[in-house]
Amino acid sequence: MYEEILYEVDDPVAVVTFNRPQALNAFTYRTLAELRHAVAAAEADPRVVGIVVTGAGRGFSAGMDMNALGEMTKTGESGGGDYGLRAHPGDPAMGENFERMFTYLMAVRKPVLAAVNGACAGLGFSLACMMDMRFVERQARFVTSFSARGLVAEHGTSWILPRLIGPSKALDILWTGRRIEGEEALELGLANRLCENGQSVADASEFIRGLARTASPRSLMEMKQMVYRHLNMELGPAIDETQARQDASLKRPDFTEGVRSFVEKREPRFARIGE
Repeated sequence: MYEEILYEVDDPVAVVTFNRPQALNAFTYRTLAELRHAVAAAEADPRVVGIVVTGAGRGFSAGMDMNALGEMTKTGESGGGDYGLRAHPGDPAMGENFERMFTYLMAVRKPVLAAVNGACAGLGFSLACMMDMRFVERQARFVTSFSARGLVAEHGTSWILPRLIGPSKALDILWTGRRIEGEEALELGLANRLCENGQSVADASEFIRGLARTASPRSLMEMKQMVYRHLNMELGPAIDETQARQDASLKRPDFTEGVRSFVEKREPRFARIGE
């Protein structure tokens, strides 16, 4: 089915790889549609606890393909077809804020990790920022590129980047378009983990395997939803929602199993999302 990505599942990890290395994994509309479809497949697969997204060859993604950019210039629009891949990942209860071009990644009921192995520019930068965590190799190079193209901070980048690193640092990166390499990305807070070259996918996958051994997938889902929903809420309503979710969690089998496994000094056996 897929022409521009690779999709593999090795319980408990799904790996999605942008597979246009000759173009530094620049996105076409098909690439983005296939990513969305693959993420939906991973979300529905009970074998999958978490999803890793990376790029083949020398980089994560150089951004939007220049041919697609040329088409945008002609039409003045940034939309694209779905190529028949009409998948809709994410919990619809998260609301319309999380149904946009890339914000759907925040509504996916499982962790989504970016394994940034090289160049990550333009729309590739925006996409990586929308993922839950970024495992970044020393050789990685983040570049926004927007100001040099006469563009704005695209597709929610102006919303998410200041929340990751603060407004002043975000403006520095957006205004200058300067290159941010792996170590600086960690210092800024853009990277969550700094990985040796060639190890980002392995490190991100091992992180998910650790979660699969110790954490309730339902808890992972609930906490992800709470973090992103509460970014748009005042403190009082956020606490009210937290209390309601906490009360519900005390009645679930996962709480019983979590306590029992602790008492019995063994790893817990939690149900997977999708079972």
